[in-house]
Amino acid sequence: MKLAEQLSLWSRAIGRGVFPHQMAWMLDLPGRGAIMSAKTVADRLPLKPNARVLEVGPGSGYYSVRVAQRIPDGELTLLDIQQAMLDKSADKLRAAGLSNFATQQSDGQSLPFEDQTFDAIFLVTVFGEIDARDAFLDEAVRVLKTDGVLSITEHHPDPDFEPADTVEACVAAHGLTPVQRLGWRWAYTVNAVKGAE
Repeated sequence: MKLAEQLSLWSRAIGRGVFPHQMAWMLDLPGRGAIMSAKTVADRLPLKPNARVLEVGPGSGYYSVRVAQRIPDGELTLLDIQQAMLDKSADKLRAAGLSNFATQQSDGQSLPFEDQTFDAIFLVTVFGEIDARDAFLDEAVRVLKTDGVLSITEHHPDPDFEPADTVEACVAAHGLTPVQRLGWRWAYTVNAVKGAE
């Protein structure tokens, strides 16, 4: 790989925007769990064992395994704009002995699912990367079941970090009701519920 390509990848990895799949190894570095562990994210999701869950932007699958383990009778669907990230996540899930998952390549502007498909949708350090945020939130509301939960987790040092107040205002503007803010200012989860239409 040429130096210019390497510099471009590093710039994208530490800058704003979609994280490059070529740098996915960074997402599994030791110490990441000290900031926001997979157990913490999974425990913050109100899930029944048979829940249908959508993870938007799974990256390397760092959080996916723990969530899939929480829903042994359900299914985790991974959605990412990069097929290479989906492949990495699927490999990690299979290596953990899990098969209750599916992958779907797409952006968040038009989710390729039927209305009221999911009990929960979650994103970890992804919300700030979404350019068409209004379109994504409209789609999230559409594919969530009534009383379904949109769970958005943000933490530093993510360059796309969004403050909790901003996230709560965005989801509320799309008809979701923020019901929980867990964690602290620089590493938090907002859970918002879809009410009856």
